[in-house]
Amino acid sequence: MAAAAVDLSHLARYTGGDAVLNAEVLRLFDSQASELVERLQSILDARDVQSWKTITHTLKGAARGIGAFGLGDAAAAAEPIDPSDSKTASAALAVLRHKTHDVRFFIQSYLAA
Repeated sequence: MAAAAVDLSHLARYTGGDAVLNAEVLRLFDSQASELVERLQSILDARDVQSWKTITHTLKGAARGIGAFGLGDAAAAAEPIDPSDSKTASAALAVLRHKTHDVRFFIQSYLAA
């Protein structure tokens, strides 16, 4: 059985298990993660090493903070990549998009319940 995209037990340690607070945190993350991952494409195109590292680092911390460990690990793996290595960076971005999609789908399902 596959692990959930977000570890709600981990999130509950920070929110006290408050469903309203969980929903607010997840909504904020949903918006932030989507924006960050989309910015990575232009950063990759510009071969902007510092921005690539900053965005992947931010995504890593935010994802791990809510318990989206798969996305956090993918961001950690992408962080040291030089975007001038477009093949490797593009592959990492594809993984980040996939993991972000999984987390966003989980969040939308959670919020709809």
